[in-house]
Amino acid sequence: MAIQLNEAKSVHINFANKRFEHTPVAINNQKVPYANTAKYLGTTLDAKLRWKAHVKKKRETLDLRYKKMYWLIGRNSSLSQHNKLLLYKQILKSIWTYGIQLWGCTKQSNIDIIQRFQNKVLRNMVNAPWYVRNNDLRRDLQVNDVSSEIQRFAQREASPS
Repeated sequence: MAIQLNEAKSVHINFANKRFEHTPVAINNQKVPYANTAKYLGTTLDAKLRWKAHVKKKRETLDLRYKKMYWLIGRNSSLSQHNKLLLYKQILKSIWTYGIQLWGCTKQSNIDIIQRFQNKVLRNMVNAPWYVRNNDLRRDLQVNDVSSEIQRFAQREASPS
């Protein structure tokens, strides 16, 4: 039994920290195009594994999903705060926590991109004025910040079951 490969969906990527010329790769006598990023199981991998492309893609997805849900969990929604928080955790948080065990080692500026999204959503959910601190919002809503979630997921994966 042979593995069937789809040449049209395949890309060639070298994972390395330094620059070098890539060697052409062919599958079934068709040249596989070289790319700096590749998507695998919903995770965008870049050649240097810096996770910037992945975080950018996650933020775009989160913005689109939040835009569609704003009428339900936004400032003017009559839904209870508890139900808004449930929707956030089930729909939006699950998007940015997918694969967090891998991309959680990214630099702080990439983590901050997701943190700003979380701050915006929580602020809009409770219709908080500008002078309320984000830390106070998270504490009152009992929501962890992104860095704490990264640590929580990493510890959960590291501990034996």
